[in-house]
Amino acid sequence: MTVEQKPLRAAGGCLCGKVRYEVRGKLGPVYACHCSQCRRTTGYCLVTTSTRRANFHLVRDATLRWYESSPRARRGFCAACGSTLFWDAPEENYICMTAGSIDPPTGLALECHIYTEDKGDFYEIADGLRSMPQGSAG
Repeated sequence: MTVEQKPLRAAGGCLCGKVRYEVRGKLGPVYACHCSQCRRTTGYCLVTTSTRRANFHLVRDATLRWYESSPRARRGFCAACGSTLFWDAPEENYICMTAGSIDPPTGLALECHIYTEDKGDFYEIADGLRSMPQGSAG
């Protein structure tokens, strides 16, 4: 699926439904991040897509909490059910949401692995997709 074909509207949220969001605009490519922070947050890798900040709207956020995971970024999660939902660098014009939190059908497909140099030693990446040892593909 090319970037132009990706959904122009999407909705999603956490496992318990206490955090819900909408995206009114294009979603970016789907990346799997293998950095140590993402592995510790999810237990494996963090699979995300993104949208421009102006296209992102919180519908329900009473249990949304933010963890400052680095000087550059914070991670959003539901304090009620523990769902990992967002990666946000406030200085950027976009926000990332976990691909698994988007209501199906998503119309999305994993496109790239990033920070593969930092991946866990308990798995291999063998799907043939592009891999970036460091940094982002975007």
